[in-house]
Amino acid sequence: MAEAQEMPRWERKARIILALLGLVLSVYALHVELSRERDPDYRAMCDLGESVSCSKVFTSRWGRGFGLVQLFVAKDSLLNQPNSVLGIVFYTLQMGLGLSLSKKAALALVLSSWVSVAGSIYLASILAFVLGDFCMVCVSTYIVNFALLYTNLKRRKAIEGLKEKTG
Repeated sequence: MAEAQEMPRWERKARIILALLGLVLSVYALHVELSRERDPDYRAMCDLGESVSCSKVFTSRWGRGFGLVQLFVAKDSLLNQPNSVLGIVFYTLQMGLGLSLSKKAALALVLSSWVSVAGSIYLASILAFVLGDFCMVCVSTYIVNFALLYTNLKRRKAIEGLKEKTG
Protein backbone atom coordinates (compact mmCIF):
# COMPACT_ATOMS: atom_id res chain seq x y z
CA MET A 1 0.00 0.00 0.00
CA ALA A 2 2.52 2.58 -1.19
CA GLU A 3 -0.23 5.18 -1.71
CA ALA A 4 -1.00 5.44 2.01
CA GLN A 5 2.64 6.27 2.75
CA GLU A 6 2.46 9.34 0.50
CA MET A 7 -0.54 10.78 2.32
CA PRO A 8 0.33 13.47 4.85
CA ARG A 9 1.35 11.60 8.01
CA TRP A 10 -0.67 13.86 10.27
CA GLU A 11 -3.92 13.45 8.30
CA ARG A 12 -5.01 10.06 9.67
CA LYS A 13 -4.28 10.96 13.29
CA ALA A 14 -5.90 14.37 12.92
CA ARG A 15 -9.04 12.83 11.37
CA ILE A 16 -9.38 10.24 14.14
CA ILE A 17 -8.82 12.81 16.90
CA LEU A 18 -11.19 15.36 15.36
CA ALA A 19 -13.92 12.85 14.54
CA LEU A 20 -13.71 11.27 18.00
CA LEU A 21 -13.83 14.70 19.63
CA GLY A 22 -16.84 15.59 17.48
CA LEU A 23 -18.51 12.31 18.44
CA VAL A 24 -17.90 12.90 22.16
CA LEU A 25 -19.27 16.45 21.91
CA SER A 26 -22.32 15.26 19.95
CA VAL A 27 -23.08 12.40 22.35
CA TYR A 28 -22.72 14.79 25.30
CA ALA A 29 -25.04 17.31 23.60
CA LEU A 30 -27.62 14.55 23.05
CA HIS A 31 -27.28 13.48 26.70
CA VAL A 32 -27.83 17.07 27.89
CA GLU A 33 -30.85 17.55 25.64
CA LEU A 34 -32.51 14.28 26.65
CA SER A 35 -31.74 14.86 30.34
CA ARG A 36 -33.22 18.37 30.18
CA GLU A 37 -36.34 17.08 28.41
CA ARG A 38 -36.86 14.49 31.19
CA ASP A 39 -36.04 16.92 33.99
CA PRO A 40 -36.48 20.67 33.36
CA ASP A 41 -34.35 21.37 36.46
CA TYR A 42 -31.39 19.37 35.08
CA ARG A 43 -28.19 21.44 35.11
CA ALA A 44 -25.45 20.38 32.72
CA MET A 45 -21.74 20.90 33.34
CA CYS A 46 -21.75 23.34 30.42
CA ASP A 47 -24.45 25.51 32.03
CA LEU A 48 -22.33 28.20 33.66
CA GLY A 49 -24.83 31.04 33.79
CA GLU A 50 -27.86 32.68 32.24
CA SER A 51 -26.05 33.60 29.01
CA VAL A 52 -23.60 30.66 29.03
CA SER A 53 -25.92 27.67 28.80
CA CYS A 54 -25.64 24.77 26.40
CA SER A 55 -28.86 23.12 27.61
CA LYS A 56 -30.76 26.31 26.76
CA VAL A 57 -29.34 26.12 23.23
CA PHE A 58 -29.85 22.35 22.76
CA THR A 59 -33.50 22.53 23.84
CA SER A 60 -34.28 25.62 21.75
CA ARG A 61 -36.09 25.44 18.43
CA TRP A 62 -32.70 25.54 16.66
CA GLY A 63 -31.43 22.49 18.58
CA ARG A 64 -33.42 20.19 16.29
CA GLY A 65 -33.15 20.09 12.53
CA PHE A 66 -31.27 23.41 12.63
CA GLY A 67 -34.62 25.04 13.43
CA LEU A 68 -35.56 24.58 9.78
CA VAL A 69 -37.00 21.07 9.53
CA GLN A 70 -39.99 21.93 11.71
CA LEU A 71 -41.01 24.50 9.10
CA PHE A 72 -41.84 21.57 6.80
CA VAL A 73 -42.82 18.72 9.14
CA ALA A 74 -44.33 18.45 12.61
CA LYS A 75 -42.07 19.43 15.51
CA ASP A 76 -42.17 15.85 16.85
CA SER A 77 -41.64 14.24 13.42
CA LEU A 78 -38.99 11.54 13.07
CA LEU A 79 -37.35 13.79 10.46
CA ASN A 80 -36.82 16.57 13.03
CA GLN A 81 -33.84 15.04 14.83
CA PRO A 82 -31.61 16.80 17.37
CA ASN A 83 -28.60 18.45 15.74
CA SER A 84 -26.44 16.21 17.92
CA VAL A 85 -27.80 13.11 16.15
CA LEU A 86 -26.84 14.69 12.83
CA GLY A 87 -23.40 15.31 14.32
CA ILE A 88 -23.05 11.69 15.39
CA VAL A 89 -23.85 10.59 11.82
CA PHE A 90 -21.48 13.19 10.31
CA TYR A 91 -18.48 12.33 12.52
CA THR A 92 -19.04 8.59 12.01
CA LEU A 93 -19.05 9.13 8.23
CA GLN A 94 -15.90 11.23 8.50
CA MET A 95 -14.11 8.32 10.18
CA GLY A 96 -15.53 5.69 7.84
CA LEU A 97 -14.90 7.55 4.58
CA GLY A 98 -11.45 8.45 5.84
CA LEU A 99 -10.48 4.78 5.49
CA SER A 100 -10.79 4.98 1.70
CA LEU A 101 -8.19 6.48 -0.62
CA SER A 102 -10.66 6.88 -3.47
CA LYS A 103 -11.28 10.22 -5.15
CA LYS A 104 -15.03 9.78 -4.58
CA ALA A 105 -14.55 9.33 -0.83
CA ALA A 106 -12.23 12.37 -0.75
CA LEU A 107 -14.86 14.43 -2.58
CA ALA A 108 -17.62 13.21 -0.23
CA LEU A 109 -15.47 14.18 2.77
CA VAL A 110 -14.87 17.68 1.40
CA LEU A 111 -18.50 18.25 0.39
CA SER A 112 -19.86 17.02 3.73
CA SER A 113 -17.31 19.22 5.51
CA TRP A 114 -18.46 22.28 3.57
CA VAL A 115 -22.05 21.48 4.58
CA SER A 116 -20.97 21.15 8.23
CA VAL A 117 -19.10 24.47 8.09
CA ALA A 118 -22.11 26.18 6.52
CA GLY A 119 -24.27 24.70 9.31
CA SER A 120 -21.74 25.86 11.89
CA ILE A 121 -21.79 29.43 10.57
CA TYR A 122 -25.60 29.41 10.51
CA LEU A 123 -25.87 28.03 14.05
CA ALA A 124 -23.15 30.37 15.36
CA SER A 125 -25.13 33.34 14.05
CA ILE A 126 -28.30 32.00 15.72
CA LEU A 127 -26.31 31.52 18.93
CA ALA A 128 -24.93 35.05 18.90
CA PHE A 129 -27.71 37.13 17.38
CA VAL A 130 -30.95 35.29 18.17
CA LEU A 131 -30.34 33.38 21.40
CA GLY A 132 -27.70 35.74 22.77
CA ASP A 133 -25.99 32.80 24.41
CA PHE A 134 -22.54 31.27 24.52
CA CYS A 135 -22.40 27.48 24.23
CA MET A 136 -18.96 25.96 24.79
CA VAL A 137 -20.00 22.62 23.33
CA CYS A 138 -21.42 24.29 20.22
CA VAL A 139 -18.37 26.48 19.63
CA SER A 140 -16.13 23.45 20.12
CA THR A 141 -18.01 21.55 17.41
CA TYR A 142 -17.70 24.53 15.07
CA ILE A 143 -13.92 24.48 15.58
CA VAL A 144 -13.84 20.71 14.96
CA ASN A 145 -15.84 21.19 11.75
CA PHE A 146 -13.48 23.87 10.41
CA ALA A 147 -10.47 21.70 11.30
CA LEU A 148 -12.04 18.71 9.50
CA LEU A 149 -12.63 20.85 6.43
CA TYR A 150 -8.95 21.84 6.39
CA THR A 151 -7.92 18.20 6.88
CA ASN A 152 -10.25 17.03 4.10
CA LEU A 153 -9.06 19.67 1.64
CA LYS A 154 -5.43 18.62 2.25
CA ARG A 155 -6.40 14.95 1.91
CA ARG A 156 -8.24 15.51 -1.38
CA LYS A 157 -5.29 17.41 -2.84
CA ALA A 158 -2.91 14.61 -1.80
CA ILE A 159 -5.18 11.86 -3.20
CA GLU A 160 -5.53 13.67 -6.53
CA GLY A 161 -1.73 13.94 -6.65
CA LEU A 162 -1.36 10.23 -5.86
CA LYS A 163 -3.86 9.21 -8.52
CA GLU A 164 -2.04 11.31 -11.12
CA LYS A 165 1.31 9.69 -10.23
CA THR A 166 -0.09 6.15 -10.37
CA GLY A 167 -2.05 6.77 -13.52
